[in-house]
Amino acid sequence: MSRITIRDIDAMKSNNEKIVMLTAYDYGASRIADSLNIPILLVGDSLGNVILGYQNTVPVKLEDIVYHTRAVVRGSDKAMIVADMPFMTYKTDPSEGLRNAARCIQDGGAHAVKLEGGEEITPTVKRIVDAGIPVMGHVGLTPQSVNAIGGYRVQGKVKSSALKLIRDAESLQESGVFALVMELIPSAVAGIITKRLSIPTIGIGAGPYCDGQVQVWHDLLGLSEEFTPKHARKFANLAEVIREAINRYVSEVKDGTFPNDDESFTVDETLVDELEKSLD
Repeated sequence: MSRITIRDIDAMKSNNEKIVMLTAYDYGASRIADSLNIPILLVGDSLGNVILGYQNTVPVKLEDIVYHTRAVVRGSDKAMIVADMPFMTYKTDPSEGLRNAARCIQDGGAHAVKLEGGEEITPTVKRIVDAGIPVMGHVGLTPQSVNAIGGYRVQGKVKSSALKLIRDAESLQESGVFALVMELIPSAVAGIITKRLSIPTIGIGAGPYCDGQVQVWHDLLGLSEEFTPKHARKFANLAEVIREAINRYVSEVKDGTFPNDDESFTVDETLVDELEKSLD
């Protein structure tokens, strides 16, 4: 099977086929997701929260994204790999945005990049797209702007902000994005945007009317115990499974039942005798 491309993603919308996107940050996760034919893997700057232990995504550096993208690409044969462009790597000017996007593609091996923002970033989006790099947009809650918007708040709850979201989405489509992530916006607003756009929309906390959905690996699998967002559904509780397995390991090491002879490498008894005699 060949790699998923932006044409395949566009065809999924045309065929009313729901698009599944999932974050991945390492080789192992990528291998598992790819074996399940997940079409899009996002190396999200959410790695700042779930992998690096930051309180938000702002401290994530371009080097972090490139490093983790390389690992995810090595683990995948089929999925389109999208790299998040971190805080302040594309908002100062279009030329810098293009240089940093190129690093995600050339050094990281990504197949596309994702940028947060609306109308204000369209010159940068167009510059990157014109250079031959596919861009995924991201509107609604934009976590890199968490300090400016006063926390993780639902966006588009009143007419003025909802209209701005619609304008942002349409401007991004005009600038050339191949898909649009919508985060933490009312489902009715997400539905209006999805109907108005010809490109696929992918929701996270944006309700069921989007063309697809994205979830964070650690939220979906129940690996994040401190906080689970309202819009995330735990499909497993792996943190508890892992804790139980480690507790068993600790117990068996302490009581001497791990490892046993069947789990050990053995040698011929004559070698043991020879070693003991040579050491006498």
